[in-house]
Amino acid sequence: MYRKILTAATLACSIGSMTAQDYKPYGVEREMPAFLNDIKQELTYPMAWGNSDITDFDTWRDSARHVLTEAMLAPPPHPDDFNPELIAEEKRDGYTAKKIRLNISKYTRADVLMLLPDSPGPHPGVVLLHDHGGHYFIGKEKMIKPFDTDSAVIKDADMWAKQCYAGQFVGDYLASKGYAVISADAIFWGERGRKEGVNKAKLGDFAGNLMGLGRCMSGIMTHEDSYLTEFFASLPEVDADRVGCMGFSMGAYRAWMLSAFTDRIKAGAAVCWMTVTDTQFSWEYGRENGGYANTLPSIRLYMDHPHIASIACPKPMMFLNGKNDKLFHPTGVKASFDIMHDVWKSRNADEKLTTKIWDMSHYCGPEVQEEVKDFFDKWLK
Repeated sequence: MYRKILTAATLACSIGSMTAQDYKPYGVEREMPAFLNDIKQELTYPMAWGNSDITDFDTWRDSARHVLTEAMLAPPPHPDDFNPELIAEEKRDGYTAKKIRLNISKYTRADVLMLLPDSPGPHPGVVLLHDHGGHYFIGKEKMIKPFDTDSAVIKDADMWAKQCYAGQFVGDYLASKGYAVISADAIFWGERGRKEGVNKAKLGDFAGNLMGLGRCMSGIMTHEDSYLTEFFASLPEVDADRVGCMGFSMGAYRAWMLSAFTDRIKAGAAVCWMTVTDTQFSWEYGRENGGYANTLPSIRLYMDHPHIASIACPKPMMFLNGKNDKLFHPTGVKASFDIMHDVWKSRNADEKLTTKIWDMSHYCGPEVQEEVKDFFDKWLK
């Protein structure tokens, strides 16, 4: 039987442009695929506004939102009835805290925290989306000061507020300024965490098991956030035409995803989560750690982060990042801001897009919260 002998010359020809210098005795480097640059060259984002062959913006929004939804895989079914149940309430200075148990999907009944101002309503409302932080013991209690719960939860929430929010709970601050607010645990956080107890090493196993079941962690979060928004907007104390959302870190990702996903959100504020893939996945900056909570299967074949956020256009949006943020390098942040401004400008709505890079780290203290409040004052009050 004839066997062709491959010489060095014929082998080089057989693999095209690759040469002996391209050989690497490994497939992974710094937790990136060794062929990262090749992948990035193939990311052309054909569904982005301006890249897509769809020239009518409203048609593009509908199509881009459909692509986004498909990338989320199978959603948790919408609850037939939210069936809210008041579990506890507490009077605070100028507002009332409520713990409510409701169906946030057909799969899940869970407790949420809500704050309602004492002044006559209906009030402008803000859906608050908690951060990741690699800290899973609490979720909603990162945004709203807890009550009617274990002392360990109260202690942990106070610790987290001091660490990331300079001791000020975003929800309580906004409620004191006349906003109704609501927050729920994302799956894997707080009361929706592991039955066996917190173990951060199990997040990858959990996300992988969801994928094996045809589901996606980030997709589940966005759908549940949209259901929570629908419930919140239906309350007589809340003005459905003045509902916004806000989040920090992973919560910021959730905020612009939710703003893109549903028009029940009228304005969105995202603190410390926006970038482009070219920077986030790079040898030079190497910032991405493979966050399952902000990953949608296949979406990068169609759109990058700022392209998805642009589905929210022309509604008011605010993006605030830190110059010294170790998670998001200013190079990627500025590039994403430029992309979004081009979209809002194309709709003659650039005055509705606020983008800022402050001299700060990964942070959401009182001065940041005041900036968020001022943004909502402008667009929701």
